[in-house]
Amino acid sequence: MADNRPPRILLSNDDSIHANGFAVLEKIAAQISDDVWVCAPETEQSAASHSLTIHRPLRLRKLGEKRFAVDGTPTDCVLLAVNHIMKDCKPDLVLSGVNHGRNIAEDVTYSGTIAAAMEATLLGIRAIALSQELPYDKAPDWSAAEKWGPEVVRRAMAVDWPPQVLVNANFPARSGDQVAGIKVVAHGNRKIGDELVERKDPRGRSYFWIGTSRNDDLIPDNTDSHAISEGHVSVTPLYLDLTHYDTIGRLKKAFS
Repeated sequence: MADNRPPRILLSNDDSIHANGFAVLEKIAAQISDDVWVCAPETEQSAASHSLTIHRPLRLRKLGEKRFAVDGTPTDCVLLAVNHIMKDCKPDLVLSGVNHGRNIAEDVTYSGTIAAAMEATLLGIRAIALSQELPYDKAPDWSAAEKWGPEVVRRAMAVDWPPQVLVNANFPARSGDQVAGIKVVAHGNRKIGDELVERKDPRGRSYFWIGTSRNDDLIPDNTDSHAISEGHVSVTPLYLDLTHYDTIGRLKKAFS
């Protein structure tokens, strides 16, 4: 920091304040600063995306010094923390995660973990989202995030990045000692949701589960998907300006 004080850090997530990955995030933050605040959902909000609660009141519970829980979405949590809890001492950095599962490629459009970082970015605060790839058939191993998370945060903080940009970091499903290193890569393309499982309820009516399978046949090099598959930590800057500028000119001509 410019005044040599440690950064004031706000922590949030989408898996809830009680999640194992959130405890990992607290360990990571403790290695960066002793000025750490918490405002996270009371219950799991996975795939909540950038949703905001506007049709019911929100409840804010104080669980301890600098520690709060909200009965809402990750976006609600960051909004309440920055504009209410910390309005007189706003954070320098928001860390979101560590998510139970990777947030790469098209995952970022669904992810509540990314959404918390997005909200911070929109509020003018630098933010880093952290996610840990975990296999479904084994006990969770968070050691990659625990070992490499502090380094990712420190290196990212040392870089100036422009407004409307957040950093998305993903840790591979390997132990910390087996991680191949860190790669700064582009946002990939792997769509979830093509697997739909149809079943019948006791009354014979259909219901569906949206599966997690993706097409892994073609994973472009130099993307988050490829980096994770090769055992690297992926670091990707995400830009919130969704305008496709190359198309503006063609549309202007079409509508002129």
